[in-house]
Amino acid sequence: MSKLWVVGFAMLALACGHRRLSGSELDRVQRPAFISRIEDEAGPRAWVFREDGAYGGKLKKLDAKEADRRLAVKLQRGLTRFELSDRLRATTLSGLRGESPWTNTLDPASVATVLESFLVEEVPANPPDYELLRPLGVDAVVEFVISDYGMRSRNGRAGAYFKGYARMFFLDGGEAWRHPIDEDELELSTPHLDPFAVGKSPELYRARMVALVDRLAKRFITELSPKDRRGSPPPAKPASRELSAPPDDTNKTGKENQPLPPPDEDALPPGELPDPD
Repeated sequence: MSKLWVVGFAMLALACGHRRLSGSELDRVQRPAFISRIEDEAGPRAWVFREDGAYGGKLKKLDAKEADRRLAVKLQRGLTRFELSDRLRATTLSGLRGESPWTNTLDPASVATVLESFLVEEVPANPPDYELLRPLGVDAVVEFVISDYGMRSRNGRAGAYFKGYARMFFLDGGEAWRHPIDEDELELSTPHLDPFAVGKSPELYRARMVALVDRLAKRFITELSPKDRRGSPPPAKPASRELSAPPDDTNKTGKENQPLPPPDEDALPPGELPDPD
């Protein structure tokens, strides 16, 4: 009896974690809106040196917690919060063009203005009041939420990761689609991402995160395009055009004004990690 309970509980948890979108539910949608946001304190986080003792010899006198803090600063320079969240939204939406109801999606500038996010680096962490979209004719929202992201390491192998969830729900109530987000390079056959190399070139981390986001967006495009559709009525209004490519990051931190002195054997410049091998 206990085994049956465990199996039933596992099946229930799985069902709650992932809900597939049916064609009939998508046919109900007339004017969707997309939004992507990052929760407060989601990151970037570095769980590399504290979680994995393989780097102890390289750190020497540098405390593992301080090394992770310095790495997290580098991660922020490589990829901003806004670029991470908005790339997932823009890449997914660009792959859904040409079919109703996605052709009638509310343009992102209107979404940002109404929800007072204004597409800047300081994306509000609190959940927006989606009822504010109703006067614009929106009847359904596709929401991407990132709750945790950064770098982590295990057994001397480090990689990028991000977690959260995606969903589509109707403003009148009811959730039509849900997909948990758990993209982790440590669970993939991805080469080691040297944290010391990232400390010198944060763009290495950015490239890995962009690849993870684009990989996930492809799955979302498939799930948001169910085949069992009867066809929805033509939209009342044409949607505003949006650039198909994700926006460039205009908020990257620039280089320091003066070069830092090279570290000696036991000392490092403030805020820096050891050089990669």
